[in-house]
Amino acid sequence: MAHPRVLALDFVGTLAGHGPAPDGALVADVLRGLPGTVVPREFAARFDTVTQHLRRADRGVRSTFATRLRRAAEECGARVPSLRLATEAVFTAMPDARVDPAAARAVRQLHARGLVCVLAANTDRPAAVRLRTLRDAGIGDCFDALVLSSTLGVRKPDPRFYVAVTRAAGCPPDQVLFVGDNPETDALGPHLCGMSAVLVTSRPRPAALPSDIVTVPHLSALAAHLNRLGSTAS
Repeated sequence: MAHPRVLALDFVGTLAGHGPAPDGALVADVLRGLPGTVVPREFAARFDTVTQHLRRADRGVRSTFATRLRRAAEECGARVPSLRLATEAVFTAMPDARVDPAAARAVRQLHARGLVCVLAANTDRPAAVRLRTLRDAGIGDCFDALVLSSTLGVRKPDPRFYVAVTRAAGCPPDQVLFVGDNPETDALGPHLCGMSAVLVTSRPRPAALPSDIVTVPHLSALAAHLNRLGSTAS
């Protein structure tokens, strides 16, 4: 693997833990505060039912929050003038996942080496909310771009997601190192699209992982891996 120009970094499981997911009661409370929105009493239960149904039917590619919101509104007669504004309001009203301080230090270290960093994540949260989280962790200025499924409308491992990463990075796939904790979406998916990949995991190496995909136990170990690459190249 050549020394990369760009790091595409996953969020949950790589930079941070899991954040809370909105339930119907919270969504209904937030929507009732938005101008022009009409929320029947049964909306909260309908939203939870739609969420459960779609997640069973999604077959590993989770539907977007806006899709679940629109379906619930249609089924109970709610009026939501702007799905975008409603989504932003809901996720602004609730906390995001907390960035691991050790991972944040690693990002700052990697960025200081001159690497372009792109956040590449599946998420329901809008870009503004996720950027706020990165800024609160002191690493907002380390990222040149955010590629989020909530903005794209497609999720990893859809190949279109990885194309969007290369476009945001402004370079060909072979100059991108994708780093994340999910073997399918953060290692095999990028690998099939021509990127290098590093899997962040403390578990035994997955048997199906190609030999040129490296594993590290934590993002903080990535700098040492890149140092070894540099030594090999020289």
